[in-house]
Amino acid sequence: MLGTRFLERLVRHIIQIGNLTITFADGVKVNIGDGSGPPVHLRFKSSEAERAVAFDPGLKLGECYMDGDIEFLDGDILKLLEMVFTNAKGDVIATSPWLTFVERARRIAYHILDWNTLQKSRSNVQHHYDLSGALYDLFLDPDRQYSCAYFEDPSMDLEQAQLAKKRHIASKLIMDRENLKVLDIGSGWGGMGLHLARQFNARVTGVTLSDEQFTMSNQRAREDGFSGQVDFRLLDYRNLEETYDRIVSVGMFEHVGTKHYATYFNKCAAMLNPDGVMLLHTIGQFSGPTPTNPFIKKHIFPGGHIPSLSQIVPSIERAGLVITDIEVLRFHYAETLKAWRSRFLDHWDEAKALYDERFCRMWDFYLASSEASFRWQDLEVFQIQLAHRMDAVPMTRDYIGKNGHVPHRAKKASASAKKKLKTAPAKARQRRH
Repeated sequence: MLGTRFLERLVRHIIQIGNLTITFADGVKVNIGDGSGPPVHLRFKSSEAERAVAFDPGLKLGECYMDGDIEFLDGDILKLLEMVFTNAKGDVIATSPWLTFVERARRIAYHILDWNTLQKSRSNVQHHYDLSGALYDLFLDPDRQYSCAYFEDPSMDLEQAQLAKKRHIASKLIMDRENLKVLDIGSGWGGMGLHLARQFNARVTGVTLSDEQFTMSNQRAREDGFSGQVDFRLLDYRNLEETYDRIVSVGMFEHVGTKHYATYFNKCAAMLNPDGVMLLHTIGQFSGPTPTNPFIKKHIFPGGHIPSLSQIVPSIERAGLVITDIEVLRFHYAETLKAWRSRFLDHWDEAKALYDERFCRMWDFYLASSEASFRWQDLEVFQIQLAHRMDAVPMTRDYIGKNGHVPHRAKKASASAKKKLKTAPAKARQRRH
């Protein structure tokens, strides 16, 4: 009962505008908000879940949803998060002294435990990226771009926006001649590296810590006829010894950990040739440094951290690199996640067959809460262009978005590039809540 009353007071304090109904485990129903907007009605199935969410909502709301201890009678988890974040103006912690206390304790633990050693980094990556490839085929584009797309035109679908992202990055890398030696740190399933090889005749080395990604990216390179030109390695970037004309890193920096930023940029500086260009594409936050969401850190991306610019820039400066351009992509990831979640929900039954209902709920919460964070909280994407010399890139930004579209030599894409998602057609279904 204590947890129920505490939770009700907490929610009433946060939600002033909206139409929220909560049915507690004892059958008591309360209405919260001013009644405006679409209704959201959630029901707690146990008093234990009520207490858990009351005392640590950042972690336990997601866990209770994942475990089926919370169900939605109206609306869904995304609509609930929208109501919470818009009422709290993005900063839920500041609305409650108790939540502030929990957050401070989490910060202390984060500073003590946030060490991504070589062994731990590999384990963290395998936790997420070595899930069944069939899972990712359910919601990613055929190229398996698992990072923020670039919606240069709002009418773009996911496939078009992911291609636009690769072109946008290529333009910032200044792919102005053939046979450039390129390093892709965190090469994923190989899409970015193969794009640079195919469109610009680049010689690409890609490194990943995921067995699944390593196997598939090399298979794609063979099928597309790039085996001698694109080399994907199961290797930590810290163990590389070569130097490169271009370095690209998309969606990997979030896994580095704050204590290793200096190591990361020092290593990149050592690997980048004197006239080289680097493009870092990373999720960031426009507020000051904060710990990673506890649910995401525990269940989705262990060892992950979303940096602020104030954390990134000092290590870049100390490494002797020059920041030649910074672009902030606002809402692009929210739209990307919206597309991913829509596809995942359409293929719920297939995902359930691969894992189970609990996994599907976990993944739904992950995608919904991530979209909410980019849409109503402080998350965005930074694209930071780096070099050793100020004259390594043109004086104006006119080249961005242009030379990424004009290939020096475009090889025909073969089998793997033409493959469509191997999933059943999307079918209507009753949403699981």
